Amino acid sequence: MIYIFIISTAVFVGVVFYLAQLVVLGLEQRADEDVLGAKDAFGKIIEQKEKAQLEKAKLEREALQIFTLYDMTKDITRHSNEQDAFNIFRRKLKENVTIEDCQLAQEIGDVFEGGVLPSTYDVFVLRAKEKKLGVLLFKGLEGKDKEKFAILAHQFALALRRLKLYKDIETLAITDGLTGVYTRRYFIERFEEEIDRSGLRKSPLSFLMIDADHFKAVNDQYGHLTGDVVLKEIANMIQENVREIDVVGRFGGEEFCVVLPDTDQDGSRVVAERIRKSVEKRVIKAYDSTLRITISIGLAIYPSDGKLVEELMDKADWALYRAKSQGRNCVVAFGLYKE
Repeated sequence: MIYIFIISTAVFVGVVFYLAQLVVLGLEQRADEDVLGAKDAFGKIIEQKEKAQLEKAKLEREALQIFTLYDMTKDITRHSNEQDAFNIFRRKLKENVTIEDCQLAQEIGDVFEGGVLPSTYDVFVLRAKEKKLGVLLFKGLEGKDKEKFAILAHQFALALRRLKLYKDIETLAITDGLTGVYTRRYFIERFEEEIDRSGLRKSPLSFLMIDADHFKAVNDQYGHLTGDVVLKEIANMIQENVREIDVVGRFGGEEFCVVLPDTDQDGSRVVAERIRKSVEKRVIKAYDSTLRITISIGLAIYPSDGKLVEELMDKADWALYRAKSQGRNCVVAFGLYKE
């Protein structure tokens, strides 16, 4: 009995020990699984952190790029001069990409003789809404910077188009639509500027008031379309006979006016006579009509006839009236009739 009891006890202890081992193994296995799970979770966290850092760096680069483009566009559109705008673009370009040279032109031939692009250069066509604005001719651009260069170049094209649009709008605002000379309002602004400049330099300035003779008869006989052609021709002849520094405007109807900086009475009479004779000799062809026309001119001088725009306009208008009353097709200076 004692022997049997001892055996049973030993078996029981063995079973308990075996079960204890199974429990310990299960706990160890579960602990290992927990450790592996924690390690896997930690690995995922590290991976997500690395991805987040990469995404952050990418976003920072994109933000920097956006700010660069914004600053470039803002700086470019501060200038109305295309070359000044390009200088800003080229500076921004060199700050952001590696490049040896970049030039702006309308066509390749404007830079390279015969329109042949050297093998060391590449060309980028600047377009906005399918309209060609010019070309960028460049060399030494590293391959890693090609995409960034393209982005900057496209942005420059948009800025360039905006500049051209501003310029077109400004031209429309200051230019008479029929004759192509300055509008009355803008002409007066320029007139005032020239008077201020003459005052500072203590130099003379001449003002011409020009009127087409018997223009109403032209409209009545040939029609207003022909009359418009006549006005265009007169404007062209005035511009052909003055300097680049002179200011030409349409005062209204068939009246034109000219400011001649640094010009005294004798010089202004020479210019006025040259214009008058040019118009007198011109045969104007308009539609089915061929005609001739003459002009009358009154002139006033700064500062002898007046120091303000209004004064000079009144004096020149008075001189023009005298020219009309003397038979038209002549030049009259206000100073000749001062008491």
